[in-house]
Amino acid sequence: MSAFTWPPESLPDGIQRSGATDEIAAAVLVPLFLQGETEEPHLVLTRRRADLRRHAGEISFPGGRRDAGDADLRETALREAEEEIGLERTRVSLLGELPPTSTLATKYVIHPFVGTIPAGLAWRLSPREVDAVLELPLRAISAGRTRTQMERRGFTFETDAYVVEEHLIWGATARIIENLLERLREGHFGGIASKGW
Repeated sequence: MSAFTWPPESLPDGIQRSGATDEIAAAVLVPLFLQGETEEPHLVLTRRRADLRRHAGEISFPGGRRDAGDADLRETALREAEEEIGLERTRVSLLGELPPTSTLATKYVIHPFVGTIPAGLAWRLSPREVDAVLELPLRAISAGRTRTQMERRGFTFETDAYVVEEHLIWGATARIIENLLERLREGHFGGIASKGW
């Protein structure tokens, strides 16, 4: 279950906060695949269920808080992706890690792991938390960068976001995507960077 989406009352045995900032360690998988003859890069995201207590209906990467049984945060990301969308860890080729990203409101520090997966996988959604899996072209995501005004908990604010069709991506997920796009422009992550997105 994606535990970084709400502030827990207490942490299970063996779970540590990540340093002096009192943030809690979490990890997400940033899955990429190449689609069709043109091998256009696509990014896989999830849309959270609309009836959840926190972050209802928001778009995120599969992931969550590190469990005591996870050997490391990379394993956390792979386990959570398997639990949330049925992505078997054997289908993921990890390419590297993006800089950690904090969730400003819920005190988590998210460690994003980038990996490639085969195109055309069938998803098995966790009925407790995932409403849909989104497979969005990287080109459309990059082109959809914007500033938008939002209202949350009675506060209105302006934030960086990505808009692709009816999908609004903001917050920590948008910051992770920005880091991903920057690394791809710099030529990181091998063949994905050279696909002309």
